[in-house]
Amino acid sequence: MQTRPPARPIDDLRRLTPARVGLGRAGVGLPTQALLAFTLDHARARDAVHAPFESAELLAAMQALGLNGFEVSSRAKHRADYLRRPDLGRHLDELSHRKLQGQGSGASGVVIVVGDGLSPAAVNTHAAELVRHLVAKLATSGPDITTVVVASGARVALGDEIGALLDARLVVMLIGERPGLSAPQSLGAYLTFAPRPGLTDADRNCVSNIHAAGLGYAEASAKIAWLIREALARRLSGVGLKDESGLQSVMPLPSPS
Repeated sequence: MQTRPPARPIDDLRRLTPARVGLGRAGVGLPTQALLAFTLDHARARDAVHAPFESAELLAAMQALGLNGFEVSSRAKHRADYLRRPDLGRHLDELSHRKLQGQGSGASGVVIVVGDGLSPAAVNTHAAELVRHLVAKLATSGPDITTVVVASGARVALGDEIGALLDARLVVMLIGERPGLSAPQSLGAYLTFAPRPGLTDADRNCVSNIHAAGLGYAEASAKIAWLIREALARRLSGVGLKDESGLQSVMPLPSPS
């Protein structure tokens, strides 16, 4: 005779996930506490989208790490334009385009672009510390990162134009991800080998959910560093490059001969 597994209280599930589970009900609606929590998280997500981008502070933080920095802007001059016209965020404005011309980092260059994206709050909070961890991860086995571009009004594809102007072999775009109700300050990293205008997301690798309750700086920087090395070694990125960084810690050691 089979016995049913013991029932686990719903509180156990709540401790395992930030998702909204077992909220209960009050008549045909939510209990007041659940409704207020939802409203608060929704407000935090909206605030993250409209938070001021601390571009000058980020540029100073990057320069303090010994990196050569530039500050640029997309064609989206206002936040409303950025949200309504995604295409404007994929191209530099004329002044920024001229600023980067002739500043090429050379055929071996790896360029980091820090863009506000859909959550400037995430970039303000996480970008500088993630770059510090990444520079340390690459210090022993390279490649060197020497150039950082801080871009306002940025979409992911803006990194392609920036990388092409700087003659970069690879671009790492750090950008604020679309805020969720449980993660309003989530940072994403997009890696593109041989960046140039016209590429698609199929040509990139992504490390996402970098935030306090997601990927920490150490784990995220380890993944990004692995992808940088492999992209340069294999001369590709995107669907042809799978993230196998985790296999290094789980593969058995060779037996002694």
